[in-house]
Amino acid sequence: MNEEIQIPVGDVTVTGHLTIPPNAKAIIIFSHGSGSSRHSSRNRTVAEKLQQNRFATLLFDLLTFQEDQDLKKRFDISLLTERLVKVTEWLFDEDRTKGLDVGYFGASTGAAATLEAAAHLGATIKAIVSRGGRPDLAAHILPLVKAPTLLIVGSLDYEVIHLNELAFNLLRAEKEISIVQDATHLFEEPGKLEEVSEIALAWFNTHLQGIN
Repeated sequence: MNEEIQIPVGDVTVTGHLTIPPNAKAIIIFSHGSGSSRHSSRNRTVAEKLQQNRFATLLFDLLTFQEDQDLKKRFDISLLTERLVKVTEWLFDEDRTKGLDVGYFGASTGAAATLEAAAHLGATIKAIVSRGGRPDLAAHILPLVKAPTLLIVGSLDYEVIHLNELAFNLLRAEKEISIVQDATHLFEEPGKLEEVSEIALAWFNTHLQGIN
């Protein structure tokens, strides 16, 4: 299945795009960065790679259209985390996705939300991948994250490499940093986003149930 869905989160409803390939072995929830949306071409590239390998995916808007006009809300990690937790709990109860292991894929500020949500949800989150993320924004809670966590950063994204190294030192779960050579923050260089997709796929294949 491949469809747009509406997910209630407290007093608002957010829109998502849910794709479930035949015999899905797990589901990956995407948490995008500030100013982005479920239509992010970069996240969709990664999602398509995962779908081709029997991972279900959910890309959703963490904020409503009106909320997204407020720059403060775009960087409100607590709000983004709350939305991500509620959406994850919704998937746990949804007939089409209940029983599937759950992983997170976060980008930019969305990566901080995945880590905070994983700390809140504990062992129910099985793996996390951060692409060009800001895990340092969740520094206070990183020691509580239990899910194996992979931080992917471009080798030319110097400041973000430093911030990821700081966050890496705070993580207590299984962890790894992967540096994509000759890539900048958005991995816009030819072939680099495909490289990110392959690295993320390998991590999820290793850490999500049912994978050989």
